[in-house]
Amino acid sequence: MTLDLARLLPEVAAAARKAGAAIRAHYEGDFAVRRKTDGSPVTAADHASEAVMLAALKRLTPDIPVVSEEEVEVGRFPEISSGRFWLVDPLDGTKEFVKRNGEFAVVVGLIADFKAIAGVIYAPVLDTLYAGADGRAWREKDGHKEAIAARIAAPDGVVVAISRSHTSEKFEAYLSTLPLKGRVLCGSALKFGILAAGEADIYPRFGQTMEWDTAAGHAILEAAGGRVETKEGGPLLYGKPGFLNHGFIARGRAS
Repeated sequence: MTLDLARLLPEVAAAARKAGAAIRAHYEGDFAVRRKTDGSPVTAADHASEAVMLAALKRLTPDIPVVSEEEVEVGRFPEISSGRFWLVDPLDGTKEFVKRNGEFAVVVGLIADFKAIAGVIYAPVLDTLYAGADGRAWREKDGHKEAIAARIAAPDGVVVAISRSHTSEKFEAYLSTLPLKGRVLCGSALKFGILAAGEADIYPRFGQTMEWDTAAGHAILEAAGGRVETKEGGPLLYGKPGFLNHGFIARGRAS
């Protein structure tokens, strides 16, 4: 099956907006929070968003399997040996959702040959969408759509995108090695969007993440001219055992 990403990605973006609307319906009311087996939080909004995205992707690409966070939580693992599959985090940044700070997103990434090739990130409260594939990335905000591109870091230092929920001594030690000019605090996969839009230069993450956390942002950032590598400087690939990433460094444009 040959994919027309120029046609497909706007349809996936539209589905992400519908999933975001499902999240908003819960966000604006009362919601219960329970803990998954790994201790992370989950709400009815996660499941509502996932239901929208699973139905949409099955309709749009019935031959491509979907690996989605809450499906994996209950033991549903599709066959991905072909190397082509979707990775979905229906509510990336559940901690931010629970805090009601708006910095969470629907995150959908497409993998081919075990590499991230296309992605959509939609933040429903901020009404901001990032998307990218095939060397083209864009942002939609407040009804305005614009092309975006990662930037080359300025000679006088870098701006780092930093999570509101994750830090460590190792992370701070790494920052001390950089010519640090500033920090941008942001929740969830939106940090990739900030880099893709040329509003920060580097996003290091030394802790463990899941592949559905990074696939969409990885694809968008690369489409915008940036890059994502392992901590050791190798390619960040997908379909690894347990869908685990053991750290990565996302950067803007090299030159």
